Amino acid sequence: MRTQISGTTRLYVVLGDPVTQVQSPGLMNPLFARLGIDAVLVPVHARPAHLAQVFGGLRCAGNVDGIFVTVPHKVAVVALADRRSPTVEITGSANALRREADGSWYAENFDGLGFVTGLVDAGHNPKGRRVALVGAGGAGSAIAAALLAAGADRLSVCDPDTAKLAGLRARLDAHWPDRTVISAEPRVDGAGIVVNATPLGLRPDDPLPFRPEALPSGIVVADIIMKPRQTRLLREAAALGHRVHYGIHMLDGQLDSYRAFFGLGDDYQIEGCDVPGADLP
Repeated sequence: MRTQISGTTRLYVVLGDPVTQVQSPGLMNPLFARLGIDAVLVPVHARPAHLAQVFGGLRCAGNVDGIFVTVPHKVAVVALADRRSPTVEITGSANALRREADGSWYAENFDGLGFVTGLVDAGHNPKGRRVALVGAGGAGSAIAAALLAAGADRLSVCDPDTAKLAGLRARLDAHWPDRTVISAEPRVDGAGIVVNATPLGLRPDDPLPFRPEALPSGIVVADIIMKPRQTRLLREAAALGHRVHYGIHMLDGQLDSYRAFFGLGDDYQIEGCDVPGADLP
């Protein structure tokens, strides 16, 4: 059922650059219709130089209730929020903000929880396993925290930005001491799961984030890119006999959390991911 737009319709937006790849409207708008909620989610293309201006305009619009955030804004948007969840404080990134009753904006991040939920549902539980994560940006930092909270035995995080890496490891070590190693290049030795948490793969001519032929046999290759579903990385990994895990699972795993966070369902509580302070008011 298509949502009928009227003067009473509440607005939700997803901010990104680009936005052609976003999948959340296709999940949230049918949810609004199914629940009989007079609301709609639309993409808003905001370039980095205009993010603060666009966000400022949205927070002043009285009928905007929520903002979803995708690449490359998940880190930058944290500074624009009035309040931040413990998960956001740990990861330094956010992918959802809601308008509070007093008009302030509260930031949360469900990327990590959604990714781990999707991983477990697909039969790839990270508990007790070694995981290699490529990319320490907004989504990558959230996934790193969620993997450790889910019991990953050892996490190797790589990113060419060494300052960003060091900051992330310090925040992770404060909650999960000595379980994270960092490097500028991917380290997959002994890993049972390797994750691409970079934007590489959004475009057909993107280079690979790592070489699938260098991966050990039996490894699970996961990508967080949702469109295209079959990235070059996953296609080449599957051709080599590796098990692959698609990006759309991360969004599927967040849907119930979004519904609760925005007051569209049960009381808001993160379950199944023991992040310190994750049970929020």
